[in-house]
Amino acid sequence: MDDVLLDIKNLSICYSTEDGEVHALNNADLTLHRGESLGLVGETGAGKTTLARGVMRLIPNPPGKVVGGEIFYDGRDLLKLSEADMRRIRGREISMIFQDPMTSLNPVMTVGDQILEVINVHHPDLPRHEARKKAEEMMEMVGITSSRYEDYPHQFSGGMKQRVVIAIALACSPKMLIADEPTTALDVTIQAQVLEMIRDLKEKNNTSMLLITHDLGVVAQNCDRVAIIYSGEIVEYGTLHQIYKETLHPYTEGLFGSIPNLTSNIKRLAAIDGMMPDPTALPAGCKFADRCKYATDRCRTEHPRLLEREDGHKVRCIRYESSGEVTENG
Repeated sequence: MDDVLLDIKNLSICYSTEDGEVHALNNADLTLHRGESLGLVGETGAGKTTLARGVMRLIPNPPGKVVGGEIFYDGRDLLKLSEADMRRIRGREISMIFQDPMTSLNPVMTVGDQILEVINVHHPDLPRHEARKKAEEMMEMVGITSSRYEDYPHQFSGGMKQRVVIAIALACSPKMLIADEPTTALDVTIQAQVLEMIRDLKEKNNTSMLLITHDLGVVAQNCDRVAIIYSGEIVEYGTLHQIYKETLHPYTEGLFGSIPNLTSNIKRLAAIDGMMPDPTALPAGCKFADRCKYATDRCRTEHPRLLEREDGHKVRCIRYESSGEVTENG
């Protein structure tokens, strides 16, 4: 499809550890359209960052390795490209805002030179004064005065560091932006400012965005489509309206059930009982079965397929196989 920018098919990634093979991502399927914002939601350890690093081909090897699947970006399978070709794509066509701005910046380089570096890498023929001017423009664009070009990361607050990281990610006007929990460790006011800035810059450049988060409120404000990931699998995928108003998967129900309600007088928030399964010993059946109130014996022995409704809403759950509403995806 011409409007599909990123198409991930059956992507599986493992890590070899002393405790065994960690199955971090298991046959994950995901589609991102041009100009679209897609929210990837799941609890800690669900495989969100592993998927993002897989797209960037930044899985550390060893211990990690891609054991199966395809990642098509703009019609090209990223897993089949040479490292030299992949380096040309990183930063110029696909950029990533990493999770922790405190550790994403080089402490012994000025923030201006760190923005300049990515411009020089991807535009080596650009005269130095023009490259520096571009770096200064990027600083101003993210709300940092260019007079701070020669400052070092330790002279900036957490929110300002995140702005520098965003400036680095957007310096070459990439077609696709991966934002891995871009507001982690920031206070609520700064969170709102950073998210609004990302949204404005995305719309200005018509950039596609994969927003990784565990905050459903952030997704509601910033995304067109939503993918729910659990134990390395995409368990539900659809438009914002479908996920929020026509929730299908029990795990998604649990996520929404844990959100506090301002109109209810309760002392404790509702939680999803239990824990995610051990990624070194995944169950044969549904990975959510032990925490699911609808689970049957079949759920514990048979692995559910990804099913799709006529409106494109997808779900991985045995309950819908005989409903007539859905068909097997792909």
